[in-house]
Order: sequence, then structure tokens, then C-alpha cells
Amino acid sequence: MYEDNHILVVNKPTGIPTQDDESGDTSLFDKVKNYIRITYDKPGEVYLGLVHRLDRPVSGIVLFAKTSKAAARLSEMIKNRNIEKTYLAIVENKPSQMRGEIKCFIWKDNATNKSYCSEKPKKGGKEALLHYKVLSNINKDWLLEVKPVTGRSHQIRSQLSWIGCPIIGDSKYGSKIPLNDRSICLQAHKLSFIHPVKKEPIEIQAPDPKNKFWDKFDLRNLKGADFE
Repeated sequence: MYEDNHILVVNKPTGIPTQDDESGDTSLFDKVKNYIRITYDKPGEVYLGLVHRLDRPVSGIVLFAKTSKAAARLSEMIKNRNIEKTYLAIVENKPSQMRGEIKCFIWKDNATNKSYCSEKPKKGGKEALLHYKVLSNINKDWLLEVKPVTGRSHQIRSQLSWIGCPIIGDSKYGSKIPLNDRSICLQAHKLSFIHPVKKEPIEIQAPDPKNKFWDKFDLRNLKGADFE
């Protein structure tokens, strides 16, 4: 989707891990390293910095650094919330408000690989914040634009479930609509940031995701949609 001497942006399909996990499946990280090795005929170890991650059933934009300098600067930008991530999600139920924020505390149970939300602080919990807006609905399916402010594990999945709007396909977080490929209707749709070396504004948008739920919506003509 984008590549120069410092960074590389790819569109991750559903079903593969961003980095190595216990499954032993080839990860996106390994695929990208292999691409660099072959494309540029690089002997020995290839440097690749993983700046952020997507869950296995999620598709969309993943940003990598090709140099340690770019990796350090991008990590600092994420820490300072200077990289804007926009997701699209299709949820089963209508949110109580057409736009709003979800603010809570999230903690993760590593044994079940599941995150939980609470209004009050809990030992091991971290504050989580996201903003959302309803873009469209078709029958009982609701398309949301989601912009996380913090970057907690399974944040969007757990927070949308917490307000009674599980993402379609996400049985771990309460969805009653399974998808055959075990994906969920959540895509990292857009990434906006200042290039860590060139200092130019960069905005990347992923191709439209495809399945019988995504195909219901005209994802290219959502600007101006407002239900208020």
C-alpha cells in the first residue's frame, strides 16, 4: 500500500497473526521480512520494526518500520497519540447514541486471551477511550466508524461488546453471528500520521473488506452520513 526507504504499510488479511504466536502459522511479520529479503536481495538478517498489531481475525492496515530510526520515532508517535487510526466495524445492535465515546478501564485475562471492561478502576486495569459514529445501517446491521484514542489489547472488541454492540463474527465477545472463515467485521481502515523522517503528512486507506456483511454497505460513499 505504501513503501519507501523508511516505512512499509501493508493490508493484512483476516486469519493470519501479525507476529508469531503459539499456532506456528506464518505471520504477517515473517511474510513482510521475506518480501524485503527477496525484493532487495538482502543477505543475512533483515531489519523490520513492528510498530503496532492487529488481532488475527481483524483485517486492514499494519505499519512497519524498515529502519531502527523510523521504528523509534513511530513508537514515540504512538505513545504520544500522534498517529490517528480509523476503524470500520459492523455490529449486531443499535448503539444507544448515534455518536459518542466509550471510556472505561480494561484488563486482560491472559489465560483466556480476553479483555474485560469496568466503569471503576481494577487491579491491573488501564484506562481505555474510543470515539465512535454510526455511519449507516441495513436492517439489524450497524456500520460504525471507530477511532481509538488509547491502544489496549482487544480494546474495540471489548468496549463495543460492553455497550451491547458486539462485532459481527466476534463470538469471543458475544456475537451470535459466526462467520465461516472465523473473521470478524472489524477493519483497520485508515491511518494518518506525519512521516517519521520526511516529516510529510501520510494518509493510507485500506481496500474495502469483502464478505456478505461488508458487501451490503457502500463503503466509498459514507462521507456526510449522519443520523442525528
